[in-house]
Amino acid sequence: MRLDIVLRVAAKLILPLMLVFALYVQFHGDYGPGGGFQAGAIAAGAVILYGLVYGLSAAQRLVPVAAVETMVPLGVLVFAAVGVAGLLLGDNYLDYDKLAHDAVHGQEWGVFLVEAGVFITVFSTMLAIFYAFAGRGIKE
Repeated sequence: MRLDIVLRVAAKLILPLMLVFALYVQFHGDYGPGGGFQAGAIAAGAVILYGLVYGLSAAQRLVPVAAVETMVPLGVLVFAAVGVAGLLLGDNYLDYDKLAHDAVHGQEWGVFLVEAGVFITVFSTMLAIFYAFAGRGIKE
């Protein structure tokens, strides 16, 4: 009997819950504690746990290195684009009032988009660090 069977079964039970909780934290961030940073860290933690239990190559099949390398600047670009959109619409940088038909909806959309950019950046940066350190001893 393999000793890691408990880890594998526990991981299969915990990982979906971690990802659902990350989504909850992401979308509840406007109304309470949470947001893009925390949700990105939780989602990356789920993929890292998957990699620790099933191996680095399994994690890289789940979220490929090329996708991670694309997501790091994409998140920053989303964040910056929301700020520049405010400037182009006649407001200050990261002022969301004119992003929609009224100020309230503009604030909601602006915060949502900025938090999505933060999520993408944190998630992909944590995975990039994990992939870099976990793959150091692997001979190709």
